[in-house]
Amino acid sequence: MSDSSFGMIGLGTMGRNLALNIESRGFSVAVWNLETEWTDRFLRDHPRQQFAGTRTLQELVAALERPRRLLMMIPAGRPVDDMIAQLTPLLERGDILVDGGNSYFEDTRRREAAMRANGLDFVGCGVSGGEEGARYGPSLMPGGSDHAWQRLRDVFEAIAATTEAGPCVTHVGTDGAGHYVKMVHNGIEYGDMQIIAEVYDVLRRGLGLSTPEVADVFDAWNRGPLESFLVELTAHVCRVIDPDTGQPLVDVIQDKAGQKGTGRWTAQIALELGVAIPTIAAALDGRVLSSMKEQRVAAEARFGARETRRPFASSDRAAAIADLADALYAARTCSYAQGMALIAAGAAQYKWTIDLSEIGRIWKGGCIIRAKLLDPVRQAFARKPDLVNLLLDPEIAGEVQRAEPGWRRVVSLAASGGIPVPSLGASLAYFDSYRTARLPQNLTQAQRDAFGAHTFERADRPGFVHADWGVIQAS
Repeated sequence: MSDSSFGMIGLGTMGRNLALNIESRGFSVAVWNLETEWTDRFLRDHPRQQFAGTRTLQELVAALERPRRLLMMIPAGRPVDDMIAQLTPLLERGDILVDGGNSYFEDTRRREAAMRANGLDFVGCGVSGGEEGARYGPSLMPGGSDHAWQRLRDVFEAIAATTEAGPCVTHVGTDGAGHYVKMVHNGIEYGDMQIIAEVYDVLRRGLGLSTPEVADVFDAWNRGPLESFLVELTAHVCRVIDPDTGQPLVDVIQDKAGQKGTGRWTAQIALELGVAIPTIAAALDGRVLSSMKEQRVAAEARFGARETRRPFASSDRAAAIADLADALYAARTCSYAQGMALIAAGAAQYKWTIDLSEIGRIWKGGCIIRAKLLDPVRQAFARKPDLVNLLLDPEIAGEVQRAEPGWRRVVSLAASGGIPVPSLGASLAYFDSYRTARLPQNLTQAQRDAFGAHTFERADRPGFVHADWGVIQAS
């Protein structure tokens, strides 16, 4: 067989489907997997396609056109470093190695610098869309050098999802920019999923809707401004029936959500860079609290079940559902605003040139957070590339203000009835804090100076000063 134009390392769910996607676009693919039986099975399953199976990394490297292009779809962390160590002696100057897993962006920056020193290109590439996206069109977020992007562009643009705005891939920025943007994407995803879960909870527990009725609501929302993959998915999930019980499957699933780390990384880097992301942070807390099932059961027995209080029951159902739609729209906008602000802060910190309008464009298709809302997001940053916060765009601000009354009613009624809405509430607090010219942290700074001489800035003149606050006498 002639040399293959692309190499795939790892034939798990994502690697296998990406290999099929690449081959279906006219590129021959050499494949390798640690467990050789996986490679054998893959070749047996696809005998008439342009795949070359290899049993060693040496065979894989030898099977590729030069300069070589290889994509790793293997677990993040040490396996990536081990693979790089094995491959580096086999590669030649100008070859490109892509990491398509969910690696931490600082690891990607380190790896890119080390491989660049050896004349090799290393690209950290965010891949979103799950199994279906990998097979038929993901959203791709590659970092690395411009040279590497130009060599990968034909393949990546061919396999990416496509919308009316073009293929859902762009060169995000240098070194770790691609994995950084994917990390923030996943943080926004955490926030979006939590917001939707809270709205679902209010529909079920607050308004007393059945699960099929909830599906109808999300179906209706998916035909308007709230159209998105996750809203559509929610409607679908609520209609699936458990064959064992005949009940909606979602109703028999244990209420404990897992996480794999990217959301936590988002919160950590936000703290380091001083960017407020309360919607996303509340979503992380929501998953942590969900894992405390036994404690929650005991606490409910101690404090009383919340089902006895239905603050939404006296509301007009249609009006309450309209309020929930507004709350979902406004909170989701805040989640995007926080995520975009974090991307901008990362770009400033790490000297990346990231086009936020382009990020909105490539998230329109293929990825988990694809949504109709990304059109105004993209347009906002196209109008003003240096927009410091999405909420300051006139069109988006107008929509949030329109949704504000219903948003407030949802959060206040949920709080009065003991229905937790941490991300909806955190989003509203973020909005209120951001639009408040004078916050009470003047008192916080006074306290800091009084107990620790941390100094403060006066409102009437510049400069830091320390005051004599006197001594608090013990009673």
